[in-house]
Amino acid sequence: MRSTLIDILACPKCRSVERLRITAEKEVDVDVIEGSLICPSCNAEFAIRGGVPRFVAAGEDYCANFGFQWREWKETQIDRLAGHRLSTGRFFYDTGWDPSWLNGKLVLDAGCGAGRFADVAAAHGARVIACDISDAVDACREVTAVHGDKVECVQASLFDLPLREGSFDAVYCIGVIQHTPDPEAVITGLPRFLKPAGRLAYNFYEEGLWRRLQIVKYALRLVTPHLPVPWTLALSKSLVAVFFPLTRFLSPIRKVRILNHFIPIAAVHEPSLNRDQQYAWTLLDTFDWYGARYEKRQHHARVAETLRDKGLLDVKSRPGIVTATANSPGDRKA
Repeated sequence: MRSTLIDILACPKCRSVERLRITAEKEVDVDVIEGSLICPSCNAEFAIRGGVPRFVAAGEDYCANFGFQWREWKETQIDRLAGHRLSTGRFFYDTGWDPSWLNGKLVLDAGCGAGRFADVAAAHGARVIACDISDAVDACREVTAVHGDKVECVQASLFDLPLREGSFDAVYCIGVIQHTPDPEAVITGLPRFLKPAGRLAYNFYEEGLWRRLQIVKYALRLVTPHLPVPWTLALSKSLVAVFFPLTRFLSPIRKVRILNHFIPIAAVHEPSLNRDQQYAWTLLDTFDWYGARYEKRQHHARVAETLRDKGLLDVKSRPGIVTATANSPGDRKA
């Protein structure tokens, strides 16, 4: 981590406004690779390992599957590494932000995974603080290293972010909320990190028809969240090996491809991907389906109403997506 990150960090234990102190044991140029952060108010100490400040204690990481997932497939969804534009397209579709608006903005990536969207935001000129509870942050740091000091990675829980409130021009949380034990706490907690008029964007699994169609998936999910990661991976590989040829056959046929929703794999047959890429995305997303401990779907209208009740402005919603704008600091209560 770079010393400039200190200006944004705050002790998650006591929420003191005092700056954390850095003790560096290994540095490369201005990047602290190993060391610690100490709160001068409560003396809490947090490790810096691999260039990443760690605010997650043993036993707090309920997303070990995602740590494995994003180390295993760290380049699959990164546009510039995999030769596609799918992550860029999804980022701007979900947020509704103009690409030129990002230039020079300070942005929080809440649940960064391997850095799929942090890479997009940094490529468009944003400075990104990428946070994840799992050690997926190590994959994110590696993937986004090309952007230099435009991306800083922090291992922390979204329920207890070690960040100063009112610091960010924008916050996005894409594909994460449903995998937390308390989605409402995430939904209502993240806006407090926005500056006045800062922009917020959420993407989540929507309640509704598709869940009712995915009978086999949810039958298997009665068991799979409790399996060791290698077992879930083996199951995912077996299911994809069996069903991928069928879903690929059905996907171009308009009137019958809805049948893919009954098949117990997360089939990805995006035409801009070649067959091997489609297979890799399908395996990744299938493992994502079955490995997550939590899957708590939300209804976009209820999420939008929650944000309005919290004082956010210009709240817009559609299935799986809600965007909003922060009002004054007094309206950003957790």
